[in-house]
Amino acid sequence: MKKILLIEDDDIVRENTAEILELANYQVETAKNGRIGIEKAKSFLPDIILCDIMMPEIDGYGVLQIHSREPIIAKIPFIFITAKTEHAEVRKGMNLGADDYILKPFQESELLSAIESRLKRREAFENKNEPHDEKHLKTLENLLIPENLTSFKKENTIYYEGNNSKYLYFIGKGEVKTYKITSDGKELITGMYKEGDYFGYSSFFINSSHSEYAVCLTNCNIYKILKEDIIDLVEKNHLFAFEFIKRLSKNVKEVKEQLLQMAYGSVRKKTASTLLNLAKKSSIENEIKISRSDLASLTGIAKETLIRTLTDFKEEGLISTSRNVVKVINSDKLKKIL
Repeated sequence: MKKILLIEDDDIVRENTAEILELANYQVETAKNGRIGIEKAKSFLPDIILCDIMMPEIDGYGVLQIHSREPIIAKIPFIFITAKTEHAEVRKGMNLGADDYILKPFQESELLSAIESRLKRREAFENKNEPHDEKHLKTLENLLIPENLTSFKKENTIYYEGNNSKYLYFIGKGEVKTYKITSDGKELITGMYKEGDYFGYSSFFINSSHSEYAVCLTNCNIYKILKEDIIDLVEKNHLFAFEFIKRLSKNVKEVKEQLLQMAYGSVRKKTASTLLNLAKKSSIENEIKISRSDLASLTGIAKETLIRTLTDFKEEGLISTSRNVVKVINSDKLKKIL
């Protein structure tokens, strides 16, 4: 029996849709918001995820972004069920990696047809690319072995600008930032990564040196995966190649959006956007552990300007602050700043 996870905040829609799916002989788990949905996806491991967009705590776009970064659930087909019909909204969901869109209100046959089609397509694609040689059965996760694991202390540098690019890095534990030093000696953060993220891919497929520095923000366990091993997988397993390229393209897109935001956004807009993005990635809900200097660098503004902006946000009831910690209290109002 195939398993479906339904994430929907409307009680009536959730119950009615779940009943339709159960009558169609699917095993169904439901979640009333994005946060609960993400946790259920990890434990239930469904064959497909159906998700609304407009929800409290974490909206559908946030669920999809987290889903795509969690190795254990990233390959599960993801379908939006939504009343949002604007072309820009549909485009946004597909760009983030959604497999399909079902618009409310929908017919029972339309829903079941979309699910069956997506499940059959996934099964056919996996069977077509299933390798028969045991050597080809390796995936990237099979390379996350103790022999490839290195422990780093907080503030240790993992690689320097100009180092030879030999590895792709995977964070088993901890947090890492990458940065460049500008011509006037200032630090420009190019990325923030946490447990379950890959980094060091910017110069991975070309014979060039690293163009940035990478340093641990906490004590870290980092897997160093040889470039040759990944290229071997890409060449021999088309399914792996597709998923790997999909993951890297999303990471590159996020970095590009971050740099554009730094260049053109207002101070309040840039600060709000950075806080919301970091809150989504935080291991503790809506709590961001980061120094004011690093937060200012990541946002692309002076430290003094950041502190004044955080003070304004605090007085407006959007956040609370303590030493090296910012907690988002009202994410909806922060989003309205964007």
